[in-house]
Amino acid sequence: MGRIMLICRLAARGTRRHLAQAILLLIAVSATTTVLTMGLALSGVTSHPYQQTRAATNGPDIVATLQDPGQAQALIHASGVTRSSGPYPLLDAVVQLHGITAGAEAEGRSQAPAAVDQPKLLSGSWVRPGGVVIERAFAQALGAVVGNHVTINGRQFTVAGIAVTAAMAPYPNICYSGCIIGNFWYSYGISAHEIGLVWMTEPDVTTLATAANPMTSYLENLALSSPGQAQAFASEYSSPINGPMLNTWQNIASADALLVSDEQSILAPGAVLLGLLALASVAVLVGGRLAENKRRVGLLKAAGGTPGLIAATFLAENLIMALIAAVAGLLAGWRIAPLLTDPGAQLVGTPGAPSLTAVMVAGVLCVALAVSLASSIVPAIRAARSSTVSALADSARPVRRYGVLITLSRRLPVPALFGLRLAVRRPRRTLLSAAGIAVTVCGITALLTFRATVGAVLGGMSDAGLPDPAISRDEQMLAVITIALVILAAISAILTAWATVLDARRASALMRALGATSRQVSAGLATAQVLSALPGAIVGVPLGIALVRVLSKATAVGNPSVLWVVATIIGTLIVVAGLTTIPAGIAARVPAPEVLAAGAD
Repeated sequence: MGRIMLICRLAARGTRRHLAQAILLLIAVSATTTVLTMGLALSGVTSHPYQQTRAATNGPDIVATLQDPGQAQALIHASGVTRSSGPYPLLDAVVQLHGITAGAEAEGRSQAPAAVDQPKLLSGSWVRPGGVVIERAFAQALGAVVGNHVTINGRQFTVAGIAVTAAMAPYPNICYSGCIIGNFWYSYGISAHEIGLVWMTEPDVTTLATAANPMTSYLENLALSSPGQAQAFASEYSSPINGPMLNTWQNIASADALLVSDEQSILAPGAVLLGLLALASVAVLVGGRLAENKRRVGLLKAAGGTPGLIAATFLAENLIMALIAAVAGLLAGWRIAPLLTDPGAQLVGTPGAPSLTAVMVAGVLCVALAVSLASSIVPAIRAARSSTVSALADSARPVRRYGVLITLSRRLPVPALFGLRLAVRRPRRTLLSAAGIAVTVCGITALLTFRATVGAVLGGMSDAGLPDPAISRDEQMLAVITIALVILAAISAILTAWATVLDARRASALMRALGATSRQVSAGLATAQVLSALPGAIVGVPLGIALVRVLSKATAVGNPSVLWVVATIIGTLIVVAGLTTIPAGIAARVPAPEVLAAGAD
């Protein structure tokens, strides 16, 4: 117990002495665990709203798409079927409103309530002759409200109501379970992502059918005595060739959850990127702390501290902060997640706050500890293995002379020469800094590539201009991840610059003593950071494009604008150089004689 108490007291004292660095470490790990918690918390959050919608609309367990109304009889009398409604005619339609042209599945319905699948009205009234009801997500995309006049297949109708259903996937995923885009929609340039759902009276739908656009589909809604057997029922009675195609309520629920699942698909790799950047940041932080505490290590060893005690002290400082950061990330992610779980306009009800399960908590804690341990283990071992005499002397690290570098650098200006020397002297730190910048530029490039991909995909569609809620959600998530990456990268840049300044104290003092100005020394420190950031920024561009290619559901991924890519690289280098001036300016205030007299490097 005495040894554990000693380690904890030493770790607490080390944390108090480096409070600013501890706070930066807390922020770095908290950002990662927050995004990870948000991604884990989104699992299954739309199940409750979908069940509410099923209950409110007498939702079917099976929706059968028929090629002939007579096929409904075998399904209605099948074993396990308790209630049914239909068959309802289904016609391909073109909807025009507010200058927008979009596709729609026009479903003919009776004015009387249906025993199975009676869409729930959210405003207005049910279908009537000359009056149509529009599915809410589709209505929002069209900008439709009750009372609007909408043109469907060349005929004008009045928007009688806005409703939701649990029997069909909502806009823009109505073709999630598959639909045939015929020449009728192609002639208007309408794609599968520009199709919604409208209800109208059966006579109105029938009169819209033409020889060029005949009525070829009918819908039958079935309720089963055992809804859990819907998939087995569909497998038994589906006939892909000239027979009914059966869709289960589980498939429809999955389509309703696509908005949230898209968010998860972005948050998961985002958490990985943040974890990698946090790993590099913490490694630089620990390495800088080791350089600053080299003499403290020698004193601990001289007082009888074993290598194990030294290593445990360094690890304890970071593991304790990692635990605190994990708890903070769990709470923050749990509180933020409800803002992302809106299932969209296609459902009624709200998902409520996600629950923190034991698996989720354990996973987040393990990630935080793994990041801290992986980045701390090497510096801790180095501190434990250092000799007592060298640690107490705190002498400058011997500089390796490379003839080629000397030849290439002797004509360089003073800041460039000093910066190149510092970058070569600490290759591990240079690589970590480059890796952090690569991860950040990867996230920014992924956002630019996603926008370019959306533009390329939408550019081949009609001029409908329909907003896609899935794309809007994806852009929001990418923006959140990018902002977190930029903030974390800024922290990493400051930590790296501070570690470089600490390591170069004696070299900087010698430069000033030999006639270099403080501005030249600061420029040299900035140059060292830029030299490590440049390859990272260049490598981050193809990584970001590759990330979108892996995650994108589009068949073709657009390329980001060259101008934006160049601006990202140049802007990154400028920001890195600017952030370096903060610790460099603080270090320049210490007089050179004082640094040289202390014999510190």
